[in-house]
Amino acid sequence: MSDARQAIAAARVAGATEGTSPELYAAQAAITRAEKHIEAQEYTRARLAAMEAKHHAGAALTNAQHIDAQHGETQHAATPADQSH
Repeated sequence: MSDARQAIAAARVAGATEGTSPELYAAQAAITRAEKHIEAQEYTRARLAAMEAKHHAGAALTNAQHIDAQHGETQHAATPADQSH
C-alpha cells in the first residue's frame, strides 16, 4: 500500500487533482477500499485494491506530465525566439 500512496502523492505533485483527473479519483477510491479491507482483515482484497490504486495513480501521473509538457510547448511556441531587441 505504501507504493500506491507514493504513486498518488507523485501524481498530485505533478498537478493531478481528483477534480481534474478521473484516474487520480479512481486511485484515491481504490486506496480507501484497500484501507477498509485491511480493517476487515481481508488482506487479499486489500492487496488487489492497492495494486489498482497504484495503477490508476501511475496513469494519473503520466497524464499530468503529458498535460504539463503540452502546456510548456504551448508557452514556448508563443514566446519569440529572440527577445534581445
